[in-house]
Amino acid sequence: MPRTSQPGRSVSARLLDVLFAFRPGRSRLTLADLTRETGLPHATVRRLALELVEAGALERASNGRFTVGIRLWQLGTLAPLSVPLRTAALPFMDDLHTALRQHVQLAVLEGTEAVLIERLSTGNAVDVASKIGGRLPLHCSGVGKVLLAHARPELIEHVIAQGLPMYTKHTVTDPARLLEQMDECRETGVAVVRQETTFGADSVATRVLDDEGRVVAALSVVVSAGSVDLRTVRPAVIASGLAVSRSLGWHPSAGVQQAQLHRSQ
Repeated sequence: MPRTSQPGRSVSARLLDVLFAFRPGRSRLTLADLTRETGLPHATVRRLALELVEAGALERASNGRFTVGIRLWQLGTLAPLSVPLRTAALPFMDDLHTALRQHVQLAVLEGTEAVLIERLSTGNAVDVASKIGGRLPLHCSGVGKVLLAHARPELIEHVIAQGLPMYTKHTVTDPARLLEQMDECRETGVAVVRQETTFGADSVATRVLDDEGRVVAALSVVVSAGSVDLRTVRPAVIASGLAVSRSLGWHPSAGVQQAQLHRSQ
């Protein structure tokens, strides 16, 4: 949704508006696109975009469209929950993908959404709207439920207070039922979603912990609804989540009690 320009905002805030206009599915933007997305005057957008090009944060193609520059990409690889996590997870995601031939996803929490930082897929897997870098709702996606269940209580309250949108007729929109699912997920470490985000797609997700026992990511498998008995998928997903956690330094002796301690602080 296009932003509305606010008088008195700093130059750095406006530069960030231009950069954050780029997102999955909107990676090549014209000046007109940037103006519409940011709500800033065309002359301002042009000046800021050209400054970002000069700095290497954006690149400008011969057709005039702007894309994210290599220097900005290099900066993004330094994010602690991106490259190290993906590096640890990819071998186990690949094993899971080879065994099941379905979508295998890795997501982290950002604000009130889950962000996919990696996904392995096959051509005949069920159609899903999400892409790498894309966002999923916390209350009705597999990875989202796992991340929400282990988030701070204030975030759970905020997500419920802002409303639970219905994506399909199967979406859980009752706060009491969602809280029950959160309790169950904390107990088992697993969330099972049946056609809540996308009609025709089921998901099994589990938590990924770091060396301090904090839940830092969620790993899931997405399958065509009814094509697989989710009870047979669940053990493999759990095993993969535990393997990734161990790669990040987590030890079973820490349990998830440490994760719950971090959650309550």
